[in-house]
Amino acid sequence: MRNAFADEMTRLARERDDVVMLSGDIGNKLFDKFKDAAPDRFFNCGVAEANMISVAGGMALNGLRPVAYTITPFITTRCLEQIRNDVCYHDAPVVIVGVGSGLGYASLGPTHHSCEDIALLRALPNMNVVCPADAWEVRGLLNAALNQKRPTYMRIGKKGEPQVHTAVPDMQIGKALRLRDGRDVCLLSTGVLLPTVLEAGDALNAAGVSAAVVNMHTVKPLDEDVLREAFAHYAVVATIEEHSLIGGFGSAVAEWTADNGPFKARHARFGTGDVFLHESGNTKYARAHFGLTAKDIAAKVQRLFENR
Repeated sequence: MRNAFADEMTRLARERDDVVMLSGDIGNKLFDKFKDAAPDRFFNCGVAEANMISVAGGMALNGLRPVAYTITPFITTRCLEQIRNDVCYHDAPVVIVGVGSGLGYASLGPTHHSCEDIALLRALPNMNVVCPADAWEVRGLLNAALNQKRPTYMRIGKKGEPQVHTAVPDMQIGKALRLRDGRDVCLLSTGVLLPTVLEAGDALNAAGVSAAVVNMHTVKPLDEDVLREAFAHYAVVATIEEHSLIGGFGSAVAEWTADNGPFKARHARFGTGDVFLHESGNTKYARAHFGLTAKDIAAKVQRLFENR
């Protein structure tokens, strides 16, 4: 995903003279092509992420379209005050990109995990929150974000994520992508877990439970039309994310159902627990620890469907 992000940024820099790249001392070789294409529009801001966000806010208020990029916890929790006061308060069109979101850097320990970023940033007024599922969606959502007149936070994976699409789909912020139809249950996925969710859908179908799969790449604003249809039609609706169960995508959907219900569907939430993961392991290990596997997801959804 980060390679696709760098390639798309380079393409956009060649097409638009207002696109500016700010990096928090990361991915310097990754952006060599960008620097060749627009040497005066690349800024390595160093390990000073709060300052980087303030600089991006100033650029945006002066007509530029800055994109700030570094590892997710360093561009969210480290500089939340600057995001709130220098970007969101002014409704400045800054695109904030966190790489290795969720458990992407699982092996580096809790300092590099980011399972609370959606909760923090979706609470800020004026902020969009988007979570692409693969490299193609990174390209599509980056373009969509740069055409917004407000701030957007985009959380992406690191590298080696499975491809879901074969080309850039129609990516509109706030409009979900319906990937599979089904009659019994609906799986709502956001971010890099989408391939796992599709696999869980296959397992449910094989067990005789007809499963729809929807890619909710936008957590804020939610696609309310999709939610209304899902909770009115299906017996079980599951929200699945690589983020804490507190404050994330599932919480956003639960808030929406509380305000717009009652609905007939049972809401099942999948995410990380309210704990720091002190054990060492790769992303696959960390996901299994939190029950974020296709097998675990399918088993719980099937159980809820059969006991409805």
